[in-house]
Amino acid sequence: MSATPFTAVFLMQYVYCGDPWQISASAFLANAICVGVLYYLLCALIRKPAAASVMIHTACALLGAINYFVSVFRGTPVLPWDLTALNTALAVSSTYDFTPTGPMIIAAVVLIGALIVLLHFRRFDVLPHALCRRFPLPLRLLCLTLALLCAVFTSPKNLARFNVQTDVWDQRGAYQKSGILATFLRNTEFMNVEVPSDTSREKLDQILSSVFAKEPALTLNQKPHIIAIMNESWADFEEFGNLQLSESVIDGISKLDNARFSHAYASVFGAGTSASEFEFLTGNSMAFLPSGSIPYQQYILKDSFSLASQLKQLGYQTAAFHPGERSSWQRDQAYPRLGFDSFKSADELDVPIITEHGYVSDETDFDQIVWDYEHRDPDKPLFLFNVTIQNHGAYTVKDYPAEIRLMDQPGVYPMAEQYLTLVHKTEDQFLRLTEYFSRQDEPVLILMFGDHQPSVEPAFLNKAYGVEDGTLSMEEYMNKFRVPFVLWANYPLPETALPEISLNFLSSLLLDYAGLETDAYGQYLQTLRTSLPVVTFAGYMDSQGNAYSHWESTDFTAVLEDYQTLQYERLFGSGYFQDQLTEKAETLSHP
Repeated sequence: MSATPFTAVFLMQYVYCGDPWQISASAFLANAICVGVLYYLLCALIRKPAAASVMIHTACALLGAINYFVSVFRGTPVLPWDLTALNTALAVSSTYDFTPTGPMIIAAVVLIGALIVLLHFRRFDVLPHALCRRFPLPLRLLCLTLALLCAVFTSPKNLARFNVQTDVWDQRGAYQKSGILATFLRNTEFMNVEVPSDTSREKLDQILSSVFAKEPALTLNQKPHIIAIMNESWADFEEFGNLQLSESVIDGISKLDNARFSHAYASVFGAGTSASEFEFLTGNSMAFLPSGSIPYQQYILKDSFSLASQLKQLGYQTAAFHPGERSSWQRDQAYPRLGFDSFKSADELDVPIITEHGYVSDETDFDQIVWDYEHRDPDKPLFLFNVTIQNHGAYTVKDYPAEIRLMDQPGVYPMAEQYLTLVHKTEDQFLRLTEYFSRQDEPVLILMFGDHQPSVEPAFLNKAYGVEDGTLSMEEYMNKFRVPFVLWANYPLPETALPEISLNFLSSLLLDYAGLETDAYGQYLQTLRTSLPVVTFAGYMDSQGNAYSHWESTDFTAVLEDYQTLQYERLFGSGYFQDQLTEKAETLSHP
């Protein structure tokens, strides 16, 4: 009974990373205390310590395996906020490879052997009688007392005293060095949104007083149809100049006629699609929300401001489309609150379905875009927001032909080559889509951007970036969050180059190239990005390309605090921005 919490932690860490000795002694003790809460409670309930020990060891081994696979598939282990996204995880789990590792096989053999020994020797009454018989009441009370004592030490603050450290940029490493259970519990500290010190209307007025209204980049005779495509895991590894590919997978788009190509920065890597959606649609930044937050599930709980709601006020038909599970990330609940008139998922497709490595292809996805355009409300311009799924991981589908190869190391990085093959198909289909819309008479503006980089072999990523992961400068570290975006229209676009910005600024840029004015918050974002074009959870960058961590104090700290204050009001406030819209409407109706 004394040893079980410690041996269970050892087994859990062994299954997770193969090297349980990476964890510090104090953190090991903290994790044993966490296991002790469950173990001693289970002993009190079933009154059989040996059976409870086998059950706890099995549970810990499974927990280690789950965290291992999740780390491989998306780059981070299981985090507290993931528990609200189980349906989304299950929806894509069929495409992942769950081949057990050596430590998993060894752990399974040990557990099966322990179970056989327990059942066999119990039958012949070889085990000590105290381990086999049911506990009397005093021992049950002792176990409950031990469970309660252990529980006292499992609060995040107490775990910090055991040197349990979190690392929002390297959760996988934190789980190795501080243990799975204790680090998981410490991460719950990040689930509460920080309230700015001053959210008064006077403070909000003061912040917005420095905003200058910017004229749109162009003027059109009619409102254009707007199609925004967030393409799953679309990244541009070629820009770093370190890869020799059998064929470019980005040149066709970056050199497209009448297109403007640039790069943006996301707040997530390898996973977290809905966070990028949230930043693009709302203009809000994940920088001011808890690590790993899922805004659709945690914060979009009522009608909220977004690009869709703004375009709806301008007379647009607003539609959303994602060829995946309807309830993934709770989009079916979030989209109506963000102002979308309709939402189509994989179950409502109107075109024949073609799949790529188990997901609806971009060919089918873009065919559906054309269908929705052709069946739009003829009396309104269309805003269609589309989230693709073709390029979703994992990139381990057996027998999937890799058409794009690394010329200097063919076959060395099969996940990366499978991924590159998929994004090459995206390139072909986007060119086909723009060809279709180039033949349309009404103005159409198309934006396509990536939500995050893919989770492929770390060695490939190091090769692409041209640096080793442990030697990154802040600017080099930000490259992990860099994604491409392209603006294309069937009408002439300004010749000026697009800026490099973060996703939260992208919707205001889109409105600019659609010839549409934005609201006060959008004007604030347009003003802010002249000095801070990149604000992400990972860090921020100034107009000179210098990158900064949120942990350091800089000349921009006060500016970021103002942004945080406005965002908090926008998400959780008492109606400041709604009052502004009402006042503007009254002014327009009674000039």
